[in-house]
Amino acid sequence: MMKQQPITLLICALGGEGGGVLTEWLVDIARHAGYAAQSTSIPGVAQRTGATTYYIEVFPVPLAQLGGRRPVFSLNPVPGALDAIVSSELLETTRQIGNGMSSPERTAVITSSSRTLTTQERMQLGDGRADSAPLLDVVKTFSREHHVFDMGAVARESGTVVSAVMLGAVAGSGLFPFPREAYETVIRQGGRGAEASLRGFAKAFELVSAPRAQAAYVSGLLLNQEHETTKAPGLPADLAQKFPPAVHELLALGHARVLEYQDAAYARLYVQRLAQVLDAERASDPAGAQGFATTREMARWLALWMAFDDIVRVADLKSRASRTQRVRGEVKAGSDDLLKVYDHFKPGAPEFAALLPQGLAQRVLAWDQRRAVSGRQPWAMPLKIGTHSVFGMLSLRLLASLKWLRVRGSRYATEQAMIEPWLAGVVLGTRTHWQLGHEIALCGRLIKGYGSTNERGKENLLHVLQHLATGDAPPETRAAAIAAARTAALADEGGKALDQALVQHGAPARPVKAQPIRWMKRPPAQPAPKA
Repeated sequence: MMKQQPITLLICALGGEGGGVLTEWLVDIARHAGYAAQSTSIPGVAQRTGATTYYIEVFPVPLAQLGGRRPVFSLNPVPGALDAIVSSELLETTRQIGNGMSSPERTAVITSSSRTLTTQERMQLGDGRADSAPLLDVVKTFSREHHVFDMGAVARESGTVVSAVMLGAVAGSGLFPFPREAYETVIRQGGRGAEASLRGFAKAFELVSAPRAQAAYVSGLLLNQEHETTKAPGLPADLAQKFPPAVHELLALGHARVLEYQDAAYARLYVQRLAQVLDAERASDPAGAQGFATTREMARWLALWMAFDDIVRVADLKSRASRTQRVRGEVKAGSDDLLKVYDHFKPGAPEFAALLPQGLAQRVLAWDQRRAVSGRQPWAMPLKIGTHSVFGMLSLRLLASLKWLRVRGSRYATEQAMIEPWLAGVVLGTRTHWQLGHEIALCGRLIKGYGSTNERGKENLLHVLQHLATGDAPPETRAAAIAAARTAALADEGGKALDQALVQHGAPARPVKAQPIRWMKRPPAQPAPKA
């Protein structure tokens, strides 16, 4: 909320539901808490033929801090400028949204899922009730945040009126800067029926505040993870001079990721590869009209591919202090609590072969393949490591220290050999036509996951590169074909959509890979029970 703008709330209630009482409660709470507030109302005609709306504005700065000044309030709600809408009936909520009152960027909508049938619905000979599903879709689409529950049911269970439930929902939303005690104090002053109103208030407060607290907790975790994974040092001065400002943000993140993943030599290789793309883009687009978009995309996807996941990387991530702190926060462990964390690993032959020289790795993989052809499961080593223990943590840190072995392993050589054709395709495509190089660069999105998913993505990329990036077709046509193939590959994990897109654009479908047949022994038949 802007501190110099009032907090705005529109209350929508049907006749006899206590909308006026709710408005008086909120104004009294604001004034007792030392805030300026104002309310206006437009009364309805009857139970369903006309709803009653109440409009409240509360200035978010206490009067004591305004130095004698008084805020100026509006008498009427402005469509799209509401901070919240609270409504006791679903169709009335959507009617107000249809009037333009709710803004997807600003307005929080709190509504009951219950319905009071309109006169038109009652007049139908059959079942004239409107379907609630489209109404809920409208609420979700045109709200920044929405809370939907049956206010009538909560009121009946608590033995109170809907207005008390609506007040609890407003309090739970955190819309106004009032503590929960301020709301409850005003309710208690109501005398008879105050206890029932407090029960309804409490239930609605929990129904709204609990998911908000959970969402805030999850967002906090994601934000911490984002800061942890994307925090990068400033871009070195020499790189800042060499690359245009439009590339600096992603270049800084990519350079820091590759540097942390391996070493300075590997980071220099990343910069050298990216410089080839920049030179090609400058030749294709000397004025920089496209904002160096191809170089930006390559800065992202090249760094992700070069920092591929292996057992060294996994051990490093699992043994970081920040990870331990995050786990303790997730389980809400106190400083005096004992926390035991067990990590389960199941590395197979490919993971071990990745760190071996090419010749020895081929022998290990061939042995594992013979096992699969004979009908047995691929070899794997199940591990359960207690990372809270000294031995477990030392084991992971020892494995994480094997970065020097990574560059001598077969996986490293294989990944570099597959990166080069993609890089060459981007450079050549960019020099031929900017759009063609840009689409090839975007194919870096195909490289994701691990294991078979990762292998399939690389195979798809190289197949698209080999059969669609070159040829006699105009560059624009090839660029469109690559974009269609990439979209199809990301939409269908099985690859059927990709094969159809390839054939549609004149390229052969991917070759069918042989899959071993695994025979399963039939369990022995159980003897029939005797009568």
